[in-house]
Amino acid sequence: MLRLWVRSEFRRAKVLCASRAVSVRCNGDCSSASAQAWVRPSGASTGLKAFNSLTKQKEPLILAREGVATWYSCGPTVYDHAHLGHACSYVRFDILQRILTRLFGITVIHAMVITDVDDKIIKRSWEENVSPNVLASIYEDEFKRDMLSLKVIPPAVYLRVTENVHHIVAFIDGIIRNGHAYATKEGDVYFDIQSIGGRYGKFVGAVDPQEEPGSTTKRDSRDFALWKRSKPQEPFWESPWGRGRPGWHIECSTIASSVFGSQLDIHSGGIDLAFPHHENEIAQSEAYHQCGQWANYFLHSGHLHLKGSEEKMSKSLKNYVSIKDFLQSYSANEFRMFCLLSKYRSAIDYSHSSMVEARIALGTISTFMQDAKAYMKGQLQCTPVQEAALWDRLADTKSSVLKALADDFDTPRAVSAVMNLVHHGNCQLQPVSTCEGVARSPAVFGAMISYITEILDVFGVDLLHTKEGDVGTSSGRLEGVVEQLTHFRSEVRAFALARQDAPTSGPPHKAALYPERGPLLRICDTLRKDLAPLGVLIKDRGLTSTWELTEGSESVQDEEQETPS
Repeated sequence: MLRLWVRSEFRRAKVLCASRAVSVRCNGDCSSASAQAWVRPSGASTGLKAFNSLTKQKEPLILAREGVATWYSCGPTVYDHAHLGHACSYVRFDILQRILTRLFGITVIHAMVITDVDDKIIKRSWEENVSPNVLASIYEDEFKRDMLSLKVIPPAVYLRVTENVHHIVAFIDGIIRNGHAYATKEGDVYFDIQSIGGRYGKFVGAVDPQEEPGSTTKRDSRDFALWKRSKPQEPFWESPWGRGRPGWHIECSTIASSVFGSQLDIHSGGIDLAFPHHENEIAQSEAYHQCGQWANYFLHSGHLHLKGSEEKMSKSLKNYVSIKDFLQSYSANEFRMFCLLSKYRSAIDYSHSSMVEARIALGTISTFMQDAKAYMKGQLQCTPVQEAALWDRLADTKSSVLKALADDFDTPRAVSAVMNLVHHGNCQLQPVSTCEGVARSPAVFGAMISYITEILDVFGVDLLHTKEGDVGTSSGRLEGVVEQLTHFRSEVRAFALARQDAPTSGPPHKAALYPERGPLLRICDTLRKDLAPLGVLIKDRGLTSTWELTEGSESVQDEEQETPS
């Protein structure tokens, strides 16, 4: 229903882009400075805006094919454990893709490369005394498991560099034929920066430029390797220039082109990849395809920092937290909320306090939904609800979330709108001991629960399943046990809270509890407190009780202890 509503809203605003891209051919005139200018693509407008690193500003997101986005992302170099810095980038872009697909009805065709041959892989294989392909395979499998544990939707296809070397050789040969690369007598092949003149340097403004070290036979210090001659004990492949292996940048250009051809809608990656990696990808791809604009949009995610450090989290700096270790303390839902609370292209500080903030936000939402369900079941008695105001607030929230996400995927603003809805819902759920004859309004709370569940699902957050309950049918069995336990405890409490008959003579006074039943109430209190750290939160509502399963240990908020009076 959410998706249908969104699509109907956007259908009225959606228009086809009338401008046509100017085809810029690299036939001897690639040195023109004007050739650097971004050309607004022709195609179908999505109604969204995205911050395009090519222009360093928000641009209307226009797709070559209506309702379909081609998306390429740089995958991992598999020589070590994936860490939270990687996770942050992949989860953030997973959220963006989910928003496009689930909220705006766009089919995302996502391809990702796995770099399974590289200087770092070779060096690590020597240290571990295993073959490079075995080492790469181990860490590739671990990376995929980590992504699944974080609920990242796999791309339509993973492609390995080692399985595409023949395509890479042909791609390099095409660049040489077009006059934009050269081979040295030693057997290396370099891209010729001077051959494209002013077209190089699209991302230099975003990061500090750097030169790639290499042979003194390079024509220009900025020239970068497309093919590296083999050294002793290194893996190699045959090529027209001798035995060797691909350079780092060429793999992405080749593999993206093998899937999507000469035109790509969206390319994503961490901001540290903008220069030189993505810069060199553009140069290679446009030189090969002889086109003026290979990828229309580059989306870059900000770095993850350990709080108090200006350096990004990275393997080389030894300042990282592995995904596996992280998930021992926090859940995938909590990490997603942590990512949602900042813009995808902003740097983000990781700390225990920031994770607690994410946990509290999820807990606030979960508690409201449980209270709203209890109200709908008649288990929570409240003062009269301002139903019309809640319906208006729900409509405003839907509109605000939609506008926020259409504006460069502004998840912090969208989450704030949802939290505001939760706040107003909580304000209406004011419990009272008795409310006989008061009109009830369960439908509006049902609508709020449904919307919040759907929008969290868009983000990949599933509050219905805990970290422990994600395995098969064990979640259902656990819920059944908790339901029976809570029901039994409620029966015991009701028995213990029964009051003695009031005396028939003398002044009227409140009937007292049975003193001998006091220990039963204390046992019920103890059970409630003991279950909370285990993820079972029981709330007493008069003579009845409700329960919910929470993620991780929750701080136990002491309710008024029920002692005999």
